[in-house]
Amino acid sequence: MAKKSKRNTPKPGSNRADRIAERRAALAQADSAPARPFEGLAAECDLVALREFVPSATAPLPITGGGKVVLATVLPGAVAGLVRDENGSNAGYVGVQVQAQSTDPAADLGVAVQWALAAEPGESLAAAKIEEGSPRLADLIDADAELEITVHQDFNWWIPEGADPAPEVRATVEQANGAIMPSARLDGLAAAWWVDAGEKAHLRWVRPEDEDALMLALARLHAAGNLHLGEGSRFAGSFRTHGLLVPVFDLDPERHPNEWIPATKELGERFGDVLAIDGPLTADERRARDGLRSRQVTLR
Repeated sequence: MAKKSKRNTPKPGSNRADRIAERRAALAQADSAPARPFEGLAAECDLVALREFVPSATAPLPITGGGKVVLATVLPGAVAGLVRDENGSNAGYVGVQVQAQSTDPAADLGVAVQWALAAEPGESLAAAKIEEGSPRLADLIDADAELEITVHQDFNWWIPEGADPAPEVRATVEQANGAIMPSARLDGLAAAWWVDAGEKAHLRWVRPEDEDALMLALARLHAAGNLHLGEGSRFAGSFRTHGLLVPVFDLDPERHPNEWIPATKELGERFGDVLAIDGPLTADERRARDGLRSRQVTLR
């Protein structure tokens, strides 16, 4: 019997062995990642929007055990959390757009919220470290509560009211302000977000339905010529993220975001109508589905 070659077997403690171990751990973590990390929360769709594409927004979290923690799209330095003194009381902040993260953002947020409830003003958490028994976000907040979101058109809220920041801090805020795109959450519509991207505006609507069911609904609407928001709009495609499907529409940037509310509500009614259909797609609808899928992007 030929001897087994040891040429390709990395020695324990070697750089190659460490890299292989890291890759295996990353693959194992990816396999165990929840498909819908915020599933079961009333705010699931808005949490996905805040994490993926909303530039600047904040929302107090409905902590079940008491305490003040504010969810933010991004914090200075893209840290996971920080605590500051606001009018003599501790105010914790946790970010959803962070530099370092695991494959389970709900677990990352749970750890960050737990840390913020116990930390002192001036402290910050660079990254959430998930351990056995760490809480997930659903363990700490009222799952049935919607978020009261404040959309900001700048990052001036990074500087506490009345504070005199260092020049480098002020420069960081000014730089962030210069890159922000005007955004809005459409009133009366869950997780329908408008953004002015310059030459055109966009509407991104994070939908709560099963991804496959919503794709069929998009196909039925598209085949019937009803996948739009009226004059000045065009269906641009969709992307998948955190187990949800997000239709995207190009819009006339000259119109105010609130002008799109009636048409978006009407589209929501059309979604409801086609989602209720129990039957196979027609030939035209199958072609529409295949075309929509070919243009779909997946974000993870």
